[in-house]
Amino acid sequence: MIDLHNHLLPGIDDGAPDLETSLALARMAVQDGITHLVCTPHIHPGRYDNTPTSIQAAREHLVNALQAQSIPLRVAAAAEVRFGMELMVGISQGSIPFLGEWQGKKVLLLELPHGEIPFGAERLVSWLLQRNIIPMIAHPERNKGFMRAPARLKPFIEQGCLLQVTAASVSGRFGLAAEELAHALLLQGVVTILASDAHNLQHRPPLLSEGMQHAARLVGEAKAEALVKQTPWEIAQSHFA
Repeated sequence: MIDLHNHLLPGIDDGAPDLETSLALARMAVQDGITHLVCTPHIHPGRYDNTPTSIQAAREHLVNALQAQSIPLRVAAAAEVRFGMELMVGISQGSIPFLGEWQGKKVLLLELPHGEIPFGAERLVSWLLQRNIIPMIAHPERNKGFMRAPARLKPFIEQGCLLQVTAASVSGRFGLAAEELAHALLLQGVVTILASDAHNLQHRPPLLSEGMQHAARLVGEAKAEALVKQTPWEIAQSHFA
């Protein structure tokens, strides 16, 4: 399985605080059947001021340690990028790392504020699409605005946004509202991938298999497997060439 949203890189956001934790998370991921990760630390101006340089340095630190410990996990890096004007500046300056490619467009993992759907979000999506960048909305099922009014996701899907749903939401670990929205999106066939959004060992571990199994009960095994194998590989394979 391939996990395209997680916070395993050591010490650069609210995920793994140090290399020891990163390695423990990596071992857990491997045990769950994950073979490839694209690590996606936050780029959130004023809170996590990560750059391609800081992210790449953390990735190299982790990759060297994985090799030294013989942990069989392939690791690339991108970012989970917060909605805002700074994102447009970063794109223009070429300082935003991309998750991969989809149908000839670059894929950006886009984080909206958790409590709302921000004014102007659809205009930002249009701006990105005009530049051949397709946003993948991170964990829409956990956004309170979409929870309150799921229909507000429809314009984003119609524009062409991809959707990344958290595996643990599908299995009910983020509460009933997130579970219900995750299930509804799966049944509508609009979920692009499942990912772990792993931050730590206890509450937000790097696990995909449980969510995939729950998804399989809703959409069948083949479609559930595609959400954690074929589709994420199609998006991220350029990182591992």
